[in-house]
Amino acid sequence: MADPRFDLLQLRVTGVEVPVLTGIYSEETKLPQPLRISVEADLDIAGRFEMDTPLSASKNYLDLKHAMTDALPKDRHFSLIESVAEHICETLFMQDSRVARVAVHIVKLAISENGEEIGITLVRHRR
Repeated sequence: MADPRFDLLQLRVTGVEVPVLTGIYSEETKLPQPLRISVEADLDIAGRFEMDTPLSASKNYLDLKHAMTDALPKDRHFSLIESVAEHICETLFMQDSRVARVAVHIVKLAISENGEEIGITLVRHRR
């Protein structure tokens, strides 16, 4: 259970399909693989969100999407999808000092045979 003395805002962007150079097998290393990526970011907040609260009091959702898409290097090969998730976490921590925790969920779409979701979740806390 969360400590009620500390408020946070959890931002979420889910189900973004991104082609990423990843994999360890020879057939995986030539072309980008489709990944379905979802990100949750916990933002430390102070105060309440009133009707006229500016965006600067929160975080733009597009920053999360950017970390999953444009911020991933297109010419770099990630051996593991865990490394892809790590890169996304680090991008979000560097973007905003209020980001306290990031969870990245990645599904490898190319290995799904019957609609199952095979992948990982990496959770990092700011240190």
